Amino acid sequence: MKVIAKNLLEKLYCCEINCTEIDKSVLFAHHGRGCTIVASKICENVIIFQNVSIGTNLKYNKINNLWENIGCPIIGKNVIIADGAKILGPVIIGENTVVGAGSIITKNIPANSIAYGINKFKPKDENYDLIFNLNMVNPEEIIKANNKLIAKFKENN
Repeated sequence: MKVIAKNLLEKLYCCEINCTEIDKSVLFAHHGRGCTIVASKICENVIIFQNVSIGTNLKYNKINNLWENIGCPIIGKNVIIADGAKILGPVIIGENTVVGAGSIITKNIPANSIAYGINKFKPKDENYDLIFNLNMVNPEEIIKANNKLIAKFKENN
């Protein structure tokens, strides 16, 4: 059954998932389209958006003939990984962290952080949820805001 599911994910969504441990509560927004997920462990309540890559960051040392940087990421509880983020190597993303869109992370990120850019992070404001909350915005509010922005654009162009 796992092989059938794996093949369907790859065929229908261009998504590969290969984890040593993955919690059944992990959610893939937009069906995980374009994701390549090769992780040591993904913990509870993680949300992964489209085009995310989680995997290795290996390098071969030709002087001593050994592989270095062996291992795949561990994603802590309640982490949100935004569109196009890359998390590579034997790193740990601490719980309650948001990894921003397009980020490239190759170093450990502490819990309760916002990771962004290339290996940058800052403390997360506990008063805000970024990108996702179970009480999601009403689609009509989004359409209204988009129409308002379009009107403003038309005024200036």
